[in-house]
Amino acid sequence: MSYTFFDFLQLIGSLGVFIFGMKVFSDGLQKVAGNRLRAILKGMTRNRVMGIATGFGTTAITQSSTTTTVMVVGFVNAGLITFVESTGVIMGANIGTTVTAWMVSVFGFKFQITPIAISMIGLFFPFLFVKNEKLRNMAEAMIGFGILFIGLDFIKGAVPGIDENPEMFAFLQSFTDFGFASTLLFVAVGTILTLLTQSSSAATAITLVMLAQGWISFPIAAAMILGENVGTTVTANIAALVGNVQAKRAARFHFFFNVIGVCWMLLVMTPFLLGIDWVMQNFSAPGISVLTDDPAARTNATLALALFHTSFNILNVLLLFGLVPLLVRLVVYIQPEKAGEREGFQLRYIHTGLMSSAELSLEQAQREIQQFAALIIKMHLSFTGLLFKDREKQKGFLEKIEKREQITDQLELEIAEYLVHIQENASLSLASINQIRHMQNMLHDLERMGDIYYEMSRTYERILEDGLDVPEDVMDELHEMLRAVHEALVFMTQNLRDVTARVDMQKAVELEQGINNLRDCLRNRHYGRLEQGVYSPRIGVMYLDLLNRLEKVGDHIINVNESLAGGKMQTVSSL
Repeated sequence: MSYTFFDFLQLIGSLGVFIFGMKVFSDGLQKVAGNRLRAILKGMTRNRVMGIATGFGTTAITQSSTTTTVMVVGFVNAGLITFVESTGVIMGANIGTTVTAWMVSVFGFKFQITPIAISMIGLFFPFLFVKNEKLRNMAEAMIGFGILFIGLDFIKGAVPGIDENPEMFAFLQSFTDFGFASTLLFVAVGTILTLLTQSSSAATAITLVMLAQGWISFPIAAAMILGENVGTTVTANIAALVGNVQAKRAARFHFFFNVIGVCWMLLVMTPFLLGIDWVMQNFSAPGISVLTDDPAARTNATLALALFHTSFNILNVLLLFGLVPLLVRLVVYIQPEKAGEREGFQLRYIHTGLMSSAELSLEQAQREIQQFAALIIKMHLSFTGLLFKDREKQKGFLEKIEKREQITDQLELEIAEYLVHIQENASLSLASINQIRHMQNMLHDLERMGDIYYEMSRTYERILEDGLDVPEDVMDELHEMLRAVHEALVFMTQNLRDVTARVDMQKAVELEQGINNLRDCLRNRHYGRLEQGVYSPRIGVMYLDLLNRLEKVGDHIINVNESLAGGKMQTVSSL
């Protein structure tokens, strides 16, 4: 019986079901993990060993080393962790990705799990409609788990049988008789397969099915696994193309780490596989060698391949752990920092695109809003410098404020578009929907602050152009008002940075009321001076305008704190 194009479409469709099941399973797990996943990520910065544990844990939750490494590139790009700190997470992700191979080989080949998978879908399907969000997320994960193994069963059924298609098997076997060259060829096949599926987990599942069906031998399957370890680094390198030099270095490190591991493994491939075979014969299936073409050894060979995958990655981490500083120096040499690369201001987090879950994408957006708030403080300091620094420096402050106001417009637009993109492309929890609404409000308030500082700078520029002298006591009062606003701004940015704590709204209100009371007091003094003819109406109008605008900045600051308090209350209640 010949293998038709319709049979091939069935194979592609089966692969699609498997990948879809893995995505649903992964998304459900990440929603269940929720804030705990963020807590895991915060362990990155402690040391390299903790980084390895973090990378392993995150990959086990996301079921994707690609997700972990792309996320790490985004965090390095944003400056949340350093390039050196990211190396441990990347190494841990390599070990974490082997969990999928064990899951597929144990449940997919050692047991008839399809009836159990279908029963599991039937059991958890009603929970998709309950009000309890945790139950819904758990049901989604379990349904994804069931679909994953149904897809795997479809793949096994869609792969052409050897007996019915001897010519295809003969064609494949013709590439396995070149010794070491054949090994290199199938390393390349594994790399290409990972690039095509954009998932090392899917590529590993295909390799396991081919091995179980007898299309490839255990050594060839091991070579493909090595290639898949190289292929999984490509996505992170693509994500780093739009990142800064530190993000590029993290991605390059991942590539070199995996390639060096593949190179040393190729040198010891034969004795290493003999060792795996010895372990399997002594602890799993006595007398059955996975290195033979015996059909009885095929199911056992899938376990052997999972063992090879895990052993290789653990040994690679152990062998290269002490050489990480040398690898870091190599990457820094290959990817140097160009002059002026740190200059300028751009989006840091969301250049690397959406994460695999809404929670991680929102984490990126939150960090971007923190950067936005830091820019507003810079505008505040520039405006203070405009008022109180030497005249020769005032032009520079005017240019900085104008440039930063343009950046605030772009920041609001791009972050807002990103938040809309999250809503359109992710299944969101109620807490995440509320958080996005609060973020949109914060963006508007921060952008309005940028506009106000720019408008105040233009007002004062006209005073300078007309050569008007502002009385010293007026400047002292403006300085007092600026200090009050600065204190409120600093408190707001502290709240933005500490995303796990509740906002002290009582203090926020006290700071805002302090600004209002100071504005009222200074305004009364202004009217008194104006009545006494201390300064011209032109100076008076400028002074009152600045007072009112600074008070308006205080209003926007309290709005940000209120939005932030709402978002944090949602986060805390969802734990």
